[in-house]
Amino acid sequence: MIKLALFTVLFLVLHYEADAKNWALLVAGSNGWYNYRHQADVCHAYQILHKHGIPEENIVVMMYDDLADNSENPTKGIIINKPNGSDVYHGVPKDYTKDDVTPENFLKILKGDKEGMRGIGSGKVIESGPDDYVFVNFADHGAPGLVAFPLGVLKVGQLQNAINYMHKNKKYKKMVFYVEACESGSMFDQTLAHNIKVFATTAANARESSYACYWDSERQTYLGDVYSIKWMEDSDKEDLTTETLQQQFEIVKKETTTSHVMEYGDMTLKNDPVGLYQGDKKANVTSFKQSKPITDAVPSPDVPLMILYKKLELAKTKAEYMTIKRKIIEEEDVRSLIRVTVKHIAAKLVAEEPKRLEVLSSPAEIRNRGCYEKAVDHFNKHCFNLNKYEYALRHIFVLSNLCDHGIPVDVLTKTAEHVCKTLKVA
Repeated sequence: MIKLALFTVLFLVLHYEADAKNWALLVAGSNGWYNYRHQADVCHAYQILHKHGIPEENIVVMMYDDLADNSENPTKGIIINKPNGSDVYHGVPKDYTKDDVTPENFLKILKGDKEGMRGIGSGKVIESGPDDYVFVNFADHGAPGLVAFPLGVLKVGQLQNAINYMHKNKKYKKMVFYVEACESGSMFDQTLAHNIKVFATTAANARESSYACYWDSERQTYLGDVYSIKWMEDSDKEDLTTETLQQQFEIVKKETTTSHVMEYGDMTLKNDPVGLYQGDKKANVTSFKQSKPITDAVPSPDVPLMILYKKLELAKTKAEYMTIKRKIIEEEDVRSLIRVTVKHIAAKLVAEEPKRLEVLSSPAEIRNRGCYEKAVDHFNKHCFNLNKYEYALRHIFVLSNLCDHGIPVDVLTKTAEHVCKTLKVA
């Protein structure tokens, strides 16, 4: 009788695990050649998951897809993620590209809203259930409480609502997020519950930049991001059936010396093998070539300017040199205008200089999320397009501080709009 009971339990466990599926949502939230690294990261992530046994139909990819055939690409149809690296673009499904890469679509896909995605892109969504493991990888720009898309921004409240929906509706057994963005820790810090079987790691804490790396003089852009490179190069060479999330996190944390790699959520998941989320098929790692140490990391906000300076060094004619020099001046002028604009907004709303300086220098706490998110939307519409002017993302923390200072949102938005109109902000 006891043997029969044990056999029944064993059968149920094995049957339960046999029914489990892997699902993955991979997102590059930027476009443009200067942002090459984000789509390269996501393409590389796809190759890792696919070679470790996750079928294409269970992987959803969102990327603008403007690199492979870009006029600046010297190797048409090929994208690489490290110097002299292999092509990571081949075979990557084009589920959602161009204007389909939006926060709204991301949320529908994550929640499994197949009807909501009907007629858009491939229509694929994360059709996970209570036995399944879900892996989400996002690479792009960020700011306090948000990450950017080519069109619009995804806010922390929206992401948390989607996670809560998935938990309530038993859309996963366990779920893991790997997020590459500036201030990416703010998407989970003090918001991700510890008891809903969701674990997240981020490239940076809630107050700092993430870093680009692997400058390529032939392509004249950066090929990767430090955090993303570190976790993917680890996954490329390790046996994911035995390496745990904890072990991978510690490796990435140690080797990412440019920012503070963080962890959030349910820490019991850290004992799980990485393969539960990135695929448990033992892949061939004999061909893996260890990359040289990263020595060219640059803060993400400085990438556009740094690329121009690198191009200036490579200029072959005086005319080319002067053209790049003008672009550098234009970029620096825009950065200056962003700083002046934010200072003017604060000056009109906070009379006392000590408090105004505090507003302009203190990291965002986002205690009044509703006010802050409305202010961000207004700033994005009437001042600087946050997807076009990534440097502006580094300064919208001031909007949060003004909200927390007690400035009513309608007063804040009207003042910002007036200042931006006066300064003739594009």
